[in-house]
Amino acid sequence: MKNRRKILKILLALFVVLLLAGMTAWFFPQQVLTVDSGEIKADVLVVMGGGNERPERAAELFKTGEAPLIVCAGSGDADANEACLTNFGVPASAILLESKSHTTRENAEFTITMLRSQHLKSAIIVTSWFHSRRALACFEHYAPDIKFYSRPSYVGLDRDEWSRNGVGVHIRAEYVKLLGYWVRYGVCPF
Repeated sequence: MKNRRKILKILLALFVVLLLAGMTAWFFPQQVLTVDSGEIKADVLVVMGGGNERPERAAELFKTGEAPLIVCAGSGDADANEACLTNFGVPASAILLESKSHTTRENAEFTITMLRSQHLKSAIIVTSWFHSRRALACFEHYAPDIKFYSRPSYVGLDRDEWSRNGVGVHIRAEYVKLLGYWVRYGVCPF
């Protein structure tokens, strides 16, 4: 009887902890999902495929001198991001393309191969704020020999923009993807 009560107490405590963690994630996604390294210098910026805010943020960071080179990653997105970057004033000679990847994991694996072939030792990941934790964790997981930083775009950070921009859907999906990457690939997000 004592063992049964002890097990019930442990299960109740576990339930409360999980409930609190879930509520924190739901009400404070920007604090849970966002990783921003702050102003930093690196060898290269890596722009993840996705929204137009990403190459715009990369161009901003390039112009402030955070890195002299940019890699655009993602099948179908690399070319579009390159065009955006050149429209924002980044010289084409400073842009490299990785256009084979379809997932964040592939972005990391294929881009890391490029970084190593260029003997680059540090990179700033540029993505959306809600994708920054998983993207950074993925790159760090596959290349512990390279130093990675995160400088996300903050478009859609305000809650009133979430439904208008569809950010809420991305936030909910990101929690599932974080768990999935941890279980499937061993990419620990913390």
